[in-house]
Amino acid sequence: MDHEKIVIQSSRITLKPFTAQDADESYVCITPTLTRFMSWEPPENRQVYDGIWQGWIQHIAEGSEYVFVIRHAESEEFLGLGGLHDVQSKTPELGIWIREDRHSAGYGKDAVTAIANWASSNFDFEHFIYPVAIENHASCRIAESLNGIAMYCTQKQKYKAVTYFIAKK
Repeated sequence: MDHEKIVIQSSRITLKPFTAQDADESYVCITPTLTRFMSWEPPENRQVYDGIWQGWIQHIAEGSEYVFVIRHAESEEFLGLGGLHDVQSKTPELGIWIREDRHSAGYGKDAVTAIANWASSNFDFEHFIYPVAIENHASCRIAESLNGIAMYCTQKQKYKAVTYFIAKK
């Protein structure tokens, strides 16, 4: 699959694989309050972040995972990042984060739905997994809107998590 030609479009958003040109906009949106329900912390500095996104680009090129930049379809405003991880497994993982000043507008649901639809058309797998912090009610609602079934809970370093199984689309 030619990753440079991937464009996932919905009525409100456009998703494209992360590139070096997306680094500045994404970096400034990663805050401690944004990541409180994520398994990772904000990068210590820009140099650390550069190493992270360069890894994403390598994984995208290999086809092992996709990190997508989410932009508003009309204005092209940066909204966040979405992920499809462990692509070659039977249970790839969906992930999402939306910049804090754009929360509660439905962009996360739009993005996860778009990624799930795209992946279902392009890969062979059993179902998605979607792990979220139990207290992250917005992400739980995203999984439930996709008919996700809460399968098990685990204690992560920062929070208790529930992992949803979401069927292929």
